[in-house]
Amino acid sequence: MHTDTERCVRAVQSKDARFDGWFFTAVLTTRIYCRPSCPAVPPKVENMTFLPSAAACQQAGFRACKRCRPDTSPGSPEWNARADAVARAMRLIQDGVVDREGVPGLAARLGYSTRQVERQLNAELGAGPLALARAQRAQTARLLIETSELPMGDVAFAAGFASIRTFNDTVREVFALSPSELRDRSVKASRNKNAPPRIPGTISLRLPFRTPLNPDNLFGHLAATAVPGVEEWRDGAYRRTLRLPHGTGVVALTPQPDHIGCRLALTDLRDLTIAISRCRWMLDLDADPEAVDEQLRSDPLLAPLVDKAPGRRVPRTVDAAEFAVRAVLGQQVSTAAARTHAARLVTAHGERVEDPLGGLTHLFPSPQALAGLDPESLALPRSRRATLTGLVSVLADGSLPLGIDSDWDAARAQLSALPGFGPWTTEVIAMRALGDPDAFLPSDLGVRRAARGLGLPSTPSALTERAAGWRPWRAYAVQYLWATDSHPINHLPV
Repeated sequence: MHTDTERCVRAVQSKDARFDGWFFTAVLTTRIYCRPSCPAVPPKVENMTFLPSAAACQQAGFRACKRCRPDTSPGSPEWNARADAVARAMRLIQDGVVDREGVPGLAARLGYSTRQVERQLNAELGAGPLALARAQRAQTARLLIETSELPMGDVAFAAGFASIRTFNDTVREVFALSPSELRDRSVKASRNKNAPPRIPGTISLRLPFRTPLNPDNLFGHLAATAVPGVEEWRDGAYRRTLRLPHGTGVVALTPQPDHIGCRLALTDLRDLTIAISRCRWMLDLDADPEAVDEQLRSDPLLAPLVDKAPGRRVPRTVDAAEFAVRAVLGQQVSTAAARTHAARLVTAHGERVEDPLGGLTHLFPSPQALAGLDPESLALPRSRRATLTGLVSVLADGSLPLGIDSDWDAARAQLSALPGFGPWTTEVIAMRALGDPDAFLPSDLGVRRAARGLGLPSTPSALTERAAGWRPWRAYAVQYLWATDSHPINHLPV
């Protein structure tokens, strides 16, 4: 995108927010970089240059604009729509892998050498993994500075900086303000906007997205399938517990017209970046709804569904292994029955957590916690018990790695080889746990019923053939098809 100068100039001159996160405008005269929708007067064309990432801008010596705050743009939709090494690397960097495991750890997860990873990232993003992780640390630091009252030393530690000096230098370099100046500006802005008082022990922030966003199926699905003790819908927010690398957390996510309100309570603030990344992933906030809906509208039978409620997202998960277990529990049973089975597992094997603001009590049990369960204790058909224990076994020993960095085709092949895993279970995991935007469920009862009602083919083979024109966004087409039903998953809870 950033190499198409003419298109980038048009986006900047029209202040088109759809391109925020796709590229950044660096101004040669002021040495400032902006998002395309910056409200300032656009610079002269000859003074613009375009870069693919905030990290590339910072590495080239540009500082973030104080008006449009480009570091808070939605992420590039490319990284969630692709399964190549660069996209998988970006998802891992956003999940904090470089800070926890270094560049060698990132390379090992991708199956490449560190030199190959650095070369590929530099070629496509103009910055290597360390620079990309540094830009993310700077953004985390700004969030903590502006949304908490933590001492600056604690902010530096939580954001992942090795020293106070590095923290101070980075903040000044990226934002042209010292950490104290950033906090002072934030306090004044909060007073001017009559912002609600901060709740001790929590961090409140806004998660941006590209419009349109239809929250009905997104939050409806999460609320309708919520596992008691792990998830709940309370006071207009979806709340759930989080298992994170350094501790645990509770998040409350509230749909708003122009953002998602996010309130986090973490036992270790080093997990802030990771928690935000996983919430964005779960809500599919970095999607490009214009591209998705334009493609689906090309089918005249789908177009009315898209026009009626554009901007549907794919509800995902914060934990791929958790979702895989829940997918097996949900095989050929109702939503209510699947929740009951999952709740029993949580009560018996989940780790307890404290939630003073709500009714959450447990983390969903990890594969390791489930590895020793007695199959006879499960109120499931014998074949389903074998399917569940077989899945848990390969998740616990690491022979089936499921996560944001998974190779979609390889994961499908491994899942399909497990006993009791048919196309529906494999594809729903690919869709909601692995994030494949082209995952498709032609055998799903709700999809077939909707297809029949629209005049589409309703047999799996014929529907798959017809859906070729929806690629690479068939997972989104499933959301539109499901939405023709009155099931609670398609409606915001009242």
